Amino acid sequence: MIPAGKEENKVPLDILDNCGVMLIYLNAEQDIVFCNKKTERITGSKSEDIAGGDWRKILFRGNGGLIKQEMFKAVLDECVRHKREKDFEGIILDGSGKERIISWNFSPVVSEDGRVKGSLLTGHDVTRIREAANSVKSIDSTLKNIFFSLKDYALYVTNLEGNITYFSTGSEVMLGWKKKDVIFRHVDILHGGSGQMEGFSSILEEIGLSGRYEKEAALSPKTGKLIPVVLTVNKFFDSEKKHSGYIFVAKDITERRHLEYQAFQSEKMAALGLLSAGMAHEINNPLLVILGRCELLAKERLGRKERENLGLISSQAERIQKLVDRILKFSQKSKQVFEPVNINEAIEFIIPFARYSNLPDTRVDLVKDFEEGLPPVRGDLHQLQEVFLNLLINAYQSISKNGKIEITTRRGNGGFATVTVKDTGSGIPPEHLKDIFMPFFSTKTEGKGLGLSICYNIVKDHNGRIGLESRPGEGSVFTIELPFI
Repeated sequence: MIPAGKEENKVPLDILDNCGVMLIYLNAEQDIVFCNKKTERITGSKSEDIAGGDWRKILFRGNGGLIKQEMFKAVLDECVRHKREKDFEGIILDGSGKERIISWNFSPVVSEDGRVKGSLLTGHDVTRIREAANSVKSIDSTLKNIFFSLKDYALYVTNLEGNITYFSTGSEVMLGWKKKDVIFRHVDILHGGSGQMEGFSSILEEIGLSGRYEKEAALSPKTGKLIPVVLTVNKFFDSEKKHSGYIFVAKDITERRHLEYQAFQSEKMAALGLLSAGMAHEINNPLLVILGRCELLAKERLGRKERENLGLISSQAERIQKLVDRILKFSQKSKQVFEPVNINEAIEFIIPFARYSNLPDTRVDLVKDFEEGLPPVRGDLHQLQEVFLNLLINAYQSISKNGKIEITTRRGNGGFATVTVKDTGSGIPPEHLKDIFMPFFSTKTEGKGLGLSICYNIVKDHNGRIGLESRPGEGSVFTIELPFI
């Protein structure tokens, strides 16, 4: 550290020599009073050459940087004149004559009587950071035309250490992260910590063995909900064909997984439908015999107790018969009458019936949000109303205390009408979601487990889709998509 010429200018703070930034103190005449060792290393000047010297000769050598020098002086003068800090980024020459980009902070040192007695200049060398930014711009220029057109993909590039140097628009859309959030951060922010995907080091091992990496994996978006993807990783070469990093291409396969699940569900439902139909017929035959014999016995002279027992047998047999009828309805396709259906009117009609299922001590607010002017869908009106009624009844029954149900209609993408039924009920545990549309599966103590499976079949027969999102304690959201005519 350079000592001051006068006692009043001495700053005995040796710790400043170990700072990673340049520190320069100017007196009121803007001569250098002291600087730290970082300043000496960057400028290449010795202490004895800097002490009492002119900052212009130390930071701006020769006459090549007159404009930069004048900009520096203008900011410094404004700092002193207005007695307030100023930030400034400029270029100086180091000891070897190479340009260094320095991010400065100028702070006036004011005495008790309000006089500016000096200025403290703090300079952070950001040359490497700016060079890395220029590298990002270079990648942008090279891959811009490809990346811009692939917004359904997440594409990002890392350097050899795994720090992200490029993050495409598609990556922002898919993952929710902004460029400023992830640039220069390690790529494991996007994966590796989820437990469902290998980290950067494992990917490098695979590339070392086979030359590339390609697997189904899961990326971590900003929301935290994992996104299934097909991830491909290859070596990235710069314009000089030098291996400078890795390029990641991730294709979102959420929709594909959804379609695979729907196909799997359809196969299971078809198999269960055949099984249910066979079982129903087998049960119906002896059941008709039991009911027939009960009718014959009822005509005989029986005692009170015998008649009570006979009535119990008959009532339970009729209960089984109703269940069998529902099973047959699930397994057999009834004759459908397809015609143009106004979705909004169909839902409006069944709402009063759904309200009857509301518990007497529970207040549920029903909020309707229908988009006007929706084109009609081609469907069986009564079957679609059965679907909407089932979903609304389920929503009402899931709310044990005061709550709210929202039912909305929208013009969806791809020529579909989208209907959502959202409730603030108890929700469904994650482990039950995969079985929720299966016959005889119910989360209710008194449920038969056929309502949602019938809904699933009806929507499928209408070339539509039905899905569910739910969390315990937060409610459920059923979504139906039906194609317009």
